[in-house]
Amino acid sequence: MIAIVNARLCDPAADALADGALLVEGETIAAIGAVDIPADAERIDARGMILAPGIVDLGVFKTDKPAFHFSGITRAALMPDQTPVLDHPGLVQHAARAGKPDFWVHPLGAATRGLDGTELAEMAMMKAAGARAIATGRRWIADSGVMLHVLRYAAALDLTVVTHSEDGGLTHHAVATDGETATRLGLPSAPACAETIAIARDIALAREAGARLHVRLVTTAAGFDLIRAAKAEGLPVTCGVSPAYLFLNDQAVSDFRTFARLSPPLRDERDRLAAIAAVADGTADVLCSGHDPRGPEDKRLPFADAAPGIAGAETLLPLALNLVREGHIGETRMMALLAANPARLLGLDAGRLAVGAPADLILIDPDAPWIVDSDKMAAAAGNTPFDKLPVQGRARMIMKGGVVR
Repeated sequence: MIAIVNARLCDPAADALADGALLVEGETIAAIGAVDIPADAERIDARGMILAPGIVDLGVFKTDKPAFHFSGITRAALMPDQTPVLDHPGLVQHAARAGKPDFWVHPLGAATRGLDGTELAEMAMMKAAGARAIATGRRWIADSGVMLHVLRYAAALDLTVVTHSEDGGLTHHAVATDGETATRLGLPSAPACAETIAIARDIALAREAGARLHVRLVTTAAGFDLIRAAKAEGLPVTCGVSPAYLFLNDQAVSDFRTFARLSPPLRDERDRLAAIAAVADGTADVLCSGHDPRGPEDKRLPFADAAPGIAGAETLLPLALNLVREGHIGETRMMALLAANPARLLGLDAGRLAVGAPADLILIDPDAPWIVDSDKMAAAAGNTPFDKLPVQGRARMIMKGGVVR
């Protein structure tokens, strides 16, 4: 039995932090709050740090345990964009075994074979093998008939469909958002409405199919407006955003910095502020890292030739804490975005502080200063656009299934 004492308890379902202790017995939480601590319990002194559920990162592109542990991520939903693509139950089952017991991977099955957007994959068999949702991968399914079939099939299986929402007809070969920066740099670009068009279509099809839809990354003001309207209608539509779109705009690529090449691309300042507002008002449901470590063979290229993606896991927690420090959200809302909501969308018993819940816990030192250094990151690669940025906050302890890792 383990007792974590002198903690500031961060229950995502609560309105604010509460002082108290937490008792772990076996793999689950046995008591929380003002608890009687057995004399033979092993004590961990939290020293006033925040005790929260482990982060559930929805939509990573690589299993990267060192980076995940650095930031307090205890579970991650793995995108189907692997080699080979996660479009077969055997591949899903193999992916689900990676990392255990100190870290759990929850694969997302490919919506179509090879993620080519034409032939449906065997969703039922992948669900039986451990797939927690169905995803379109890095691309939008252009054929609306195929997408409707995907949504109907997923709805029948009670699975959420996770989409990448950019109209490929507009974004083909584009590497930036239309605007002053793209024009000045001479970069192939696409209008931001490529996202709006894709989201609008997918919401319409999800309404028709009666399916749950999660837009993995929304990055524009118009896109968030569509999500708000769908929620107001009562549709089971949710969305996520990553810190890059909250703290960077398209000017971050001004010196052809390939570490700032993302998909979707960075937007203008108005859209960045709209993303922060969506986090603050509850429109955004999930804050995810979009972790996609890329080595020099992918990034040390001309901007238009470089692969999109960032190593986002290690900066997820400190940048989320920035939202708290700036007064946009509180700590419990932060952990709802990072843990409770993604767990709920994936159907996981995780992301909560409650008696009987799994003892997947992290101790957060919110004021610990450090500097992001792409050369010293724990990730498989250090392709972060936040290189040399001073930040505060890190996980000081990770517990998975009642065991300190």
